[in-house]
Amino acid sequence: MKTPKQLEKHFKGIANHWRISILFLLDKEKELNLTEIARKVKGNFFTISEHARRLHIAGLIDKKYKAQEVHHSLSPYGKKFITFLKTAQQL
Repeated sequence: MKTPKQLEKHFKGIANHWRISILFLLDKEKELNLTEIARKVKGNFFTISEHARRLHIAGLIDKKYKAQEVHHSLSPYGKKFITFLKTAQQL
């Protein structure tokens, strides 16, 4: 069971339209590097980089280092949040 403080961390992690867009994209694409994410959500690389960092801190995305690149994917908790977001989207 998550504490209110832990829940706050996760909800702050998604409290931005760019972050929500990144989560939906990673749900569809599974694993992307930062350049691909920025291009697909049509955002500035540095802006998207900061939002990806915050999603990682919130525990919603994972990073995997492959040679010179960092690949991003949904964490197990991020997958649960996607289910929540999809439900909220239909309300």
